[in-house]
Amino acid sequence: MKKINIRRLSYKFKTDYLTLNNVVIFIAFVIAGNWVWGSLTMMQRNFSLQKELDDKSRQLIVAQLDTENAKLEQRYYQTDEYKELAVRQQLGLVTPGENVLILPSNSASVKQADKAASTVATVKVVPISNFSQWVNFLFGTNNKKISK
Repeated sequence: MKKINIRRLSYKFKTDYLTLNNVVIFIAFVIAGNWVWGSLTMMQRNFSLQKELDDKSRQLIVAQLDTENAKLEQRYYQTDEYKELAVRQQLGLVTPGENVLILPSNSASVKQADKAASTVATVKVVPISNFSQWVNFLFGTNNKKISK
């Protein structure tokens, strides 16, 4: 009895489900699924590469600002004003008629001078809208707005 049921089920399966149309549709779904999976992995790879490119461009901007700052600092070290200040500081020399005033380290003017000396140049990145980010991502354009 069980053999007959198994034979009936196998016959019904072969005639109802294992038709040429069903096999073709199954193969088409497999191909479509593979294409979708490949597209998603490629989009993920493009996204990570775009992120890496953005990081490198920010690093380039910071490096350019550092070199500009170093050039300005080098020009400043060559000026007579810096030479005079360095001689005054290292040798303790003063100009005639000048008095030296030593302030305590906790005074307001010393704190303000320390704060002014520790300022750092910043790069401001203007936020891009979500739509623009998608357009940049999908079409490969690079319309970033970076202000100094």
